[in-house]
Amino acid sequence: MKATQRLDKLLAHTGFGTRSEIKLLVKQGAVEVNGKQVKDSGLQVNPQKDVIMVEGKRAVYKEFVYLMLNKPQGVVSATEDNRDRTVIDLLDDEYAHFAPFPVGRLDKDTEGLLLLTNDGKLAHNLLSPRKHVPKTYYAEVEGAVGEEDARAFAAGVALDDGYETMPAKLNILVPGDPLLGKPSKIELTIMEGKFHQVKRMFQAVGKKVVFLKRISMGNLLLDEYLSPGEYRELTEAELAELQQADVTKKG
Repeated sequence: MKATQRLDKLLAHTGFGTRSEIKLLVKQGAVEVNGKQVKDSGLQVNPQKDVIMVEGKRAVYKEFVYLMLNKPQGVVSATEDNRDRTVIDLLDDEYAHFAPFPVGRLDKDTEGLLLLTNDGKLAHNLLSPRKHVPKTYYAEVEGAVGEEDARAFAAGVALDDGYETMPAKLNILVPGDPLLGKPSKIELTIMEGKFHQVKRMFQAVGKKVVFLKRISMGNLLLDEYLSPGEYRELTEAELAELQQADVTKKG
């Protein structure tokens, strides 16, 4: 990022309007830099050093935004869609103007942890097929999930298209009871992100997922206080852990 940039560009980036709207604000005397009214919307400013106020509100510059979303069911993991509501539609203008995008995707009927950012480098590192970022899901599965399934997942299973999955860790929380119609409750950690992978892995062992929620990605854990549809910015510690996650490259 350059040390200085145009005032109108900076204010547009921080959500104060379009460049034409900002030009009008400047003309009206609503913009101050270091305590002085400015009349030139093209003024070069340093967002790290200059104090920029718009109608009494300080403009805080961020190059990137990192949001943890508890994705609800019924919305799609996309920036736009002609039929369905997207995860971007859940954001306030304060964050939407950064043009964030989902890092990876969750199925429309899957809920849970989804990272939204405009940091392409971080997104690439988390999604690169050469790196194995663990993702843990909570699921409810029809029937009795048992140790035989855990051994199968640990060895890798063949999906319906012939793809052999990497070893995955299955933790059985509550065994199901088919006679009583009670599903098994499990946690599954996978190292890939194939299309419908968790559902297809259980399909491969003759079982059906009826509820699915992602609870972690790398070192990032879903905030239990976020209700479906709610989001918040990552803390500095969470972001640092995500950036420094010890991901293993394929040998």
